[in-house]
Amino acid sequence: MKAAIRQRAAELGFDDCRFTTATPPASAEKFQGWLAEKQHGEMNWLERNAEKRVAPQKVLAGSKSVIVLAVSYQNSEARIQKPEFQNGLVARYARFNDYHEVIGEKLKIMTQFVNQLGGGETRSLWYVDTGPVLERDLAQRAGIGFVGKHTNLISRRLGNWVFLAEILTTLELEPDAPEKNHCGKCSRCIAACPTEAITAPFQLDARKCISYLTIELKGAIPVEFRKAIGNRIYGCDDCLAACPWNKFARAGNLMKASARPDMNSPDLIELLSLDEKDFKLRFVGSPILRTKRRGFLRNVCIALGNVGDKSTLPALEKSTHDAEPLIAEHARWAISEIESRLNGKNSA
Repeated sequence: MKAAIRQRAAELGFDDCRFTTATPPASAEKFQGWLAEKQHGEMNWLERNAEKRVAPQKVLAGSKSVIVLAVSYQNSEARIQKPEFQNGLVARYARFNDYHEVIGEKLKIMTQFVNQLGGGETRSLWYVDTGPVLERDLAQRAGIGFVGKHTNLISRRLGNWVFLAEILTTLELEPDAPEKNHCGKCSRCIAACPTEAITAPFQLDARKCISYLTIELKGAIPVEFRKAIGNRIYGCDDCLAACPWNKFARAGNLMKASARPDMNSPDLIELLSLDEKDFKLRFVGSPILRTKRRGFLRNVCIALGNVGDKSTLPALEKSTHDAEPLIAEHARWAISEIESRLNGKNSA
């Protein structure tokens, strides 16, 4: 039965498929302590469903197994833009159409297959980064990879560039062996973090993380983190990119057709000019829509404040009059930063 599920997963484009039980992950207590310390910031949904998140059987009553699937989003054609250019840097996973939709379509088919394989009484429930499950912990227990010091999952076959998905099922399947941690003495990911959000090995304060600040945080970005953001306008890959296990990363097939080359190095001035209608049209089908225009242009203003020059001031000045106060405030900050650099050069 496991062999049939693995074969179907491969046919659908998944890069790995492993199995574990539906018992609570051993990390449940650590997760609850992290919440108690408020290191999740404004991600309040993590608290609201914490009870389910640590107990898969409370998510799907009678569940016995969890099928964990991995999809590579490695894209060797995606260029990394350096901060000296007036272009934005988008996290690699967002240089595709929304993975929730792309992978979700395949998961529906996969779940139907599992239910048919198990017979009429089998019930299953699928998630792709959307449900109350500790997916990285389940993935390690299933043998997909191991949770690194940056708190993300690392696959020895796929590196760091991995999407995870799960199927909780009442079907009883023999669990695979868990993966051991292979970080060793390496701490490159900790050293690479621009905001020191990885406070210790395997400990992340999300409130300092650039991915959190540019995506999850809905209000103003704290001033003390703005310069460290550089030209990043949606997420951050620095800790992932630093990992030496990426030498084994390979591009998967499932996401390839959904690549968005326009997100490899987008022009910041062009982005700043987007009104509400243009923003929605530009990012239709993209995960960037979740930040909404106000959050995304807030990020664009910060990036321009960090890498912009005199030529970018007119666009920023226009944005100080934006009807959205969040954008206007960050545009004023950006102008102040650029003028400070210009004055410094002039006085030198």
